[in-house]
Amino acid sequence: MTDIQTQLAELDRGTEESLPDGGLKAKLEKDRPLIVKAGFDPTAPDLHIGHTVLINKMRQFQVLGHEVVFLIGDFTGMIGDPSGKNATRPPLSPEDIAENAKTYEAQIFKILDPERTRVEFNSRWMGDMDAAGLIRLASHHTVARMLERDDFNKRYSAGQPISIHEFLYPIVQGYDSVALKADVELGGTDQKFNLLVGRQLQQDYGQEPQVVMTTPLLEGLDGIQKMSKSLGNYVGITDPPGEMFGKLMSISDELMWRYFEVLSFRTLDDIAGLKRRVDEGMNPRDVKFELGLEIVARFHDQASAEAARQEFIDRFRGGAMPADIPEVSLSANGSAMGIAHLLKAAGLVSSTSEAFRMIKQGAVRIDGERIEDRSLEFGAGWSGIVQVGKRKFARVEMA
Repeated sequence: MTDIQTQLAELDRGTEESLPDGGLKAKLEKDRPLIVKAGFDPTAPDLHIGHTVLINKMRQFQVLGHEVVFLIGDFTGMIGDPSGKNATRPPLSPEDIAENAKTYEAQIFKILDPERTRVEFNSRWMGDMDAAGLIRLASHHTVARMLERDDFNKRYSAGQPISIHEFLYPIVQGYDSVALKADVELGGTDQKFNLLVGRQLQQDYGQEPQVVMTTPLLEGLDGIQKMSKSLGNYVGITDPPGEMFGKLMSISDELMWRYFEVLSFRTLDDIAGLKRRVDEGMNPRDVKFELGLEIVARFHDQASAEAARQEFIDRFRGGAMPADIPEVSLSANGSAMGIAHLLKAAGLVSSTSEAFRMIKQGAVRIDGERIEDRSLEFGAGWSGIVQVGKRKFARVEMA
């Protein structure tokens, strides 16, 4: 197994927080494969690359020789994770959960080694627990502790309802760590409270508490809000190669480095080398090509990635895209903005009438696709490369 300092350096990459201080080092010093758990509720049929930040961390542990457990929360999914929610989330049906879970298993093996990945379902232990057992489990936590959670506290203070079953979610998630005897649990920063409940329950059940490691919530294509399908600022890992590549090319040059850090499998030295080359005059677009190629190849194949890059270049007429595309941030002011007003606000046309005329002439493209719909609207969270004619470009982000 790789030496401890090398492991710590690799595992620190893309990690927001590791608790307690020194805890991971102490676990690694046991000189045995650690049981590393990460849970996913199958709330939607497809994952996006924001979800893969956590799966990439699992892969790091896996490559270093540790046992990773991909836990599908088919039981917790029926409760509905209240993390970050300002209202009670409707539980999923068992049928929805089963269908979504099937697609998750297929998608994660684009990153994880299927031969070395343990897939578990928390219904295996929770489904057999009777009402008396659930009551005993619930006795390990207090309402006061629950109300320390920021989202619960805000809802309680605002007089918004909190259903009793929502209090069960962190407790059940914590008990998963007991059932699996987890050494490490991974989760996004919004899961910190739930992960710490796992530590407490393990201690109550006579186990050595797990180390808690949180990963950042990846910003979406807009570079502002976290990646989310509901906001439309996401890259789905089942997106077609050309669409996936085009979306990645639409991110800002600054956000590109963030994506390299948490999504790329390149070494940190490689990424530092790319930064130096950009500082020395290399076009950031060419570095972004490297990011797009890597991500598309991961979820499709190398040939599809190369074809997607060529397709993207061809859309911009073999290099007509300028080296430095101006970045424009626009505000939707709580409502959608029409295509004509967007073109004007981005400085690509002088008036909405000119915008409509350019659309009619077929001279308006978004991410290389010709736009013909004059009624097209864009809301907060959208971003893309907008082109008018042959020479006017802007990377537009809607806030």
